[in-house]
Amino acid sequence: MIRRQPVSATADHAEERTNPAARLGFQPGQVVQEIGYDDDVDQELREAIEGVIESDLVDEDYDDVADAVVLWFRDDDGDLTDALVDATTYIEEGGAILLLTPKTGRAGYVEPSDISEAATTAGLTASKSVSVGKDWSGSRLATPKAAKSKR
Repeated sequence: MIRRQPVSATADHAEERTNPAARLGFQPGQVVQEIGYDDDVDQELREAIEGVIESDLVDEDYDDVADAVVLWFRDDDGDLTDALVDATTYIEEGGAILLLTPKTGRAGYVEPSDISEAATTAGLTASKSVSVGKDWSGSRLATPKAAKSKR
């Protein structure tokens, strides 16, 4: 007689499902630059990212390249395409930008079509979109080399 043992997900897999920072692909040791910080950002998400990368997020004054950029963007922050193009100058080749925008009905909401158009114009590929908190949605945008390497 064969006895079957119940199998559960490992702690790593469980964290990937529950921690938005892990779901978004952040890794220990990464340098993550944060742009667009203001009083309305999701502090829990920031802390989750810092927990995964095992370090503080670096700010807009960081003078080296980062592995990834977290860009908080609201509709009244200016031109999204320009913000995305600027963000690509801060990351390593093949790095990713996590674009965070307010959810539908929140102040500063950005239309998904505007995000798609700006990403395409900036030469980025949207590889994942996810709810990252009560008030924020995230779009993971990759540079073309990063997008090709995942195929």
